[in-house]
Amino acid sequence: MQLLLNIKDDKARFFMELLKNFSYVKVKPITPHKAQVLEELKEAVENLNLVKQGKYKPKLAKDLIDEL
Repeated sequence: MQLLLNIKDDKARFFMELLKNFSYVKVKPITPHKAQVLEELKEAVENLNLVKQGKYKPKLAKDLIDEL
C-alpha cells in the first residue's frame, strides 16, 4: 500500500525519523511540484470515473475553445 501524507514542515523531520524506525516502511520524500501533479492527476481520474458513471457531464472541446 502506498500513502501520500501532508505533514507540517515543522513536524516533517520528526515524522521521517519515526518512520525510518520501522523496517517494513520505505520512505521516499517527493517535491511539492510532484505532490501537486499527483493531486491533480487523482482529481482527473475521479472526474473521469464520474463521467463513466453518468454523474458528471464533460465539457466539449468546442466549448473549451470558445472560452478562450
